[in-house]
Amino acid sequence: MERDVAFRDAVEAHYQALFRYALSLSQNEPDASDLVQQAYAIYACKGHQLRDPMRVKAWLFTTLRREFFAVRRRAARFTDDPADIAELPAVDDQRLAECDSEDLMTALGRLPVEYREPLTLFYMEEHSYQEIAKLLEIPIGTVMSRLSRAKSRLRKALNDE
Repeated sequence: MERDVAFRDAVEAHYQALFRYALSLSQNEPDASDLVQQAYAIYACKGHQLRDPMRVKAWLFTTLRREFFAVRRRAARFTDDPADIAELPAVDDQRLAECDSEDLMTALGRLPVEYREPLTLFYMEEHSYQEIAKLLEIPIGTVMSRLSRAKSRLRKALNDE
């Protein structure tokens, strides 16, 4: 009974944030829903092993991220064409002031996942650098450099649109 309450509380508290994060990674709603559902399914099976119940949110984000990359690895086995990561050209900061949320989400979706992920976690989910470093399992300096590069690429992408 206590586990059921903890599970329900975790879903109520973190579903929206997890879904937004999953959507930023997968770039489509059905895949985002699948990722969130899978993260909660894993939590239902293994959540009792969590030593600190206050870390549920971080655990769910990390689990969702791992699932996303596991799905990508499995999908890559069945495709011949690897995803191209194109460099995005010049920047105009005036364009940033004029952009709407649809333009922003489109430009964000074009960023490589290694840049999109920390940007989403920092600005949309309001995680600290340290939390992002733990979630992504990378050094804090890498988080800062990826955020800097992501913002630069985002400016360039918004300028192009």
